[in-house]
Amino acid sequence: MIDAIRPQPGILDIALYEGGKSHVAGMTNALKLSSNENPFGPSERAKEVFLRSVHQLHRYPGTDHASLRQAIAEVHGLDAGRVICGVGSDEIITFLCQAYAGPGDEVLFTEHGFLMYRISALAVGATPVEVAERERTTDVDALLAGCSPRTKLVFIANPNNPTGTMISQAEIARLAAGLPPQAILVLDGAYAEYVQGYDGGLGIVEARSNVFMTRTFSKIYGLGGLRIGWGYGPKAIVDVLNRIRGPFNLSTTQLEVAEAAVRDQEFVTRCRAENARWRVWLAEALAEIGVPSDTSTANFILARFADSEEAELCDLFLQSQGLIVRRVASYKLPNCLRITIGDEASCRRVAHAVAQFKGLR
Repeated sequence: MIDAIRPQPGILDIALYEGGKSHVAGMTNALKLSSNENPFGPSERAKEVFLRSVHQLHRYPGTDHASLRQAIAEVHGLDAGRVICGVGSDEIITFLCQAYAGPGDEVLFTEHGFLMYRISALAVGATPVEVAERERTTDVDALLAGCSPRTKLVFIANPNNPTGTMISQAEIARLAAGLPPQAILVLDGAYAEYVQGYDGGLGIVEARSNVFMTRTFSKIYGLGGLRIGWGYGPKAIVDVLNRIRGPFNLSTTQLEVAEAAVRDQEFVTRCRAENARWRVWLAEALAEIGVPSDTSTANFILARFADSEEAELCDLFLQSQGLIVRRVASYKLPNCLRITIGDEASCRRVAHAVAQFKGLR
């Protein structure tokens, strides 16, 4: 009888998502540099609001997220009526697939793109289509060539995770203009705040009816543990997504803390500057000992080794030194390790440990 109970097609094809490793056996104080978390945590304003929120835990949150949407709109110069909030940007990605893709449809993304694109496509019975990158960078021509009459969604992260590379606004605009009429381009801007002067593609979203962007509070805002994200796009798409969004998908605590965080742009500016400083330092320090990386625009670097064996051995050595980084074989990059940019002490520890490893080889 149990054999008659089956999940929807595509679900059993999903490989479980594995987040960055958090612990090393036998160590209690290992330094986690595997999940691209802000080493400075959330801002003081956000922490103060979090502590006060304990007095409202018995109250249901508002269902329209009006105050947070207005804060996001004011900070970024948006129309609050076209902002939607979710449990991380992951939930917005899920909404898009639920609303616009299904059996017989295709969802495109690049070969080293965020794993949730494939997972969310399979979860709704759509066909995931992986398109080649060029030197670990999004290839617009390859994406356009990969489109078909069945293409409904095209996801690109800009900057991309786990490569750290990004493409220009002109290339994004060319991609949007070349898509088939039934397709939506989704710009995943999880790391957009780390790029000075980059609006996450807002200008292109405003100019077109087929472009949508997602953002998160998990990275530069240091709120990964609270799971808050948002999206922005054409009113027609936002209206559709709100029809499938749970009315209480975000708690009062999430809403209030995120509002305090987005209004503290001085904190964001400081974090961006520190990240840029130590990202350059770490990339140069590793390159000097034979470990190159592409120019990263995010809060991590993708360190490249001679082969998968060397990458795995380096990872094991780093763990022995109390340093946790991210293997990215699941992203088709078996010879690489993704290393989150920490504070000064963290970056110096990583550089020293990798140098020790190379000296032992």
